[in-house]
Amino acid sequence: MQTRDPDTLVYSTEGGTPAPRASGSARPRPGADGAPADGTVRIWLERHGRNGKPVSIVRGLRLDAGALATLATRLKRACGTGGSAKDGEIIIQGDHRARIAAELANEGLRVKLAGG
Repeated sequence: MQTRDPDTLVYSTEGGTPAPRASGSARPRPGADGAPADGTVRIWLERHGRNGKPVSIVRGLRLDAGALATLATRLKRACGTGGSAKDGEIIIQGDHRARIAAELANEGLRVKLAGG
């Protein structure tokens, strides 16, 4: 086991505000749906809070509510399952990340599989 120098500061409540980050190292700020606003559509797999049943969640789409609902309908038909479109994201029942990624890539979007 590695020992630590007793004079090394591990945590302190003193000292004021942290130093500002350099502008080049800043990450893209998340959008309204929690995904970074870098132009990449991310497809997540989640089971938490759904009794262990997987759902594929598409985040990072910058579409209005009507276009989001239309895209959700097309993705649900392509996957042959149910789902919904709300709060700026599309939820598809089941693990269909590969099929969703292929459909969105055909539309010219940058897609990344994330989470799960």
